[in-house]
Amino acid sequence: MTKRLRWLALGVVVTAVAVACSSREDSIVVMTHDSFAVSEEVLASFTDETGITVEILRAGDGGTMVNQAILTKDNPLADVLFGVDNTLLSRAVDAGIFTAYRPPGADLLDAGLLVPGDPVTPVDVGDVCLNYDRAAFAAPGLPVPESLSDLTDPAYRGMLVVEDPATSTPGLAFLLATITVFGEDTAYDWHDYWTDLRANDIAVTAGWEEAYYGQFSGGAGEGTRPLVVSYASSPPAEVLFGELSEAPTGVITDGCFRQIEYVGILAGSDAGAAAQQLIDFFIGIAFQEDIPLTMFVFPVRPDAALPALFAEHTTVPDHPAVMDPGRIDRNRQRWIAEWTEIMR
Repeated sequence: MTKRLRWLALGVVVTAVAVACSSREDSIVVMTHDSFAVSEEVLASFTDETGITVEILRAGDGGTMVNQAILTKDNPLADVLFGVDNTLLSRAVDAGIFTAYRPPGADLLDAGLLVPGDPVTPVDVGDVCLNYDRAAFAAPGLPVPESLSDLTDPAYRGMLVVEDPATSTPGLAFLLATITVFGEDTAYDWHDYWTDLRANDIAVTAGWEEAYYGQFSGGAGEGTRPLVVSYASSPPAEVLFGELSEAPTGVITDGCFRQIEYVGILAGSDAGAAAQQLIDFFIGIAFQEDIPLTMFVFPVRPDAALPALFAEHTTVPDHPAVMDPGRIDRNRQRWIAEWTEIMR
């Protein structure tokens, strides 16, 4: 799910940047979000096996990445797009930016995640959830909020930071979660809820990194707000990179939203078989088992083993919010515009 830039800076990431779409079968460019990561040895194994060099073009948060891919579709900057999620997928598909491809290993994936027509392939799954700073709520008299409704209580004034849904996929996922929970055109709907959040001094940032590291007080954050929209799998990242035995952050499971990320071949790419081989690699067992401790989300292959640290410290919500992609597509722009008006 964007997400882990400073954590990833402590580990191994790919830093090559491309400026034009690859035109060779021995080199391929992947456009992705800032949180993409893969272990050096895993990516090297792909090059060793195929002779194909992979270059990574980071394009900001997920929303910014998709916008850039659409704007440049007639002269694509890359061959493959990694990380378009279910909140923006229909927009990307309708814009015609993908060449359909069904990898041979698709039958190994959860059938419920596959997209009709195979324009893209699912690659990872995670849950966008509220995170809290355990130390900030350790003092008596300030309980951890248990629901989205609690966040409008004056007791939590000035404590929450969220991401802008117009530019951030976690921000959009959280907005969709509130629409799912509070509904639309009800006695107290999502518009009323966000109006109350705004009155309770909510902070908004353009992306996840600014929220988590800039304003959140928990974990590696340097801010003062003890509540943030992040991921159910943020705690294991803090444990791993902080070399801790317990996570300094916790997860509030009410109002989580299930986020699915996809990878696809960009229309206009002339990488041909090389792009297809890379898609095959992304759903191969080596990459899938690398995902939990590099991008801190779940693999989409049921047979991929989870590292013990990830499994121990990750919270799995019982009932994360989901929304039909068609409904998202029909209403996304209107919802974002209405949210923007409320938050002015």
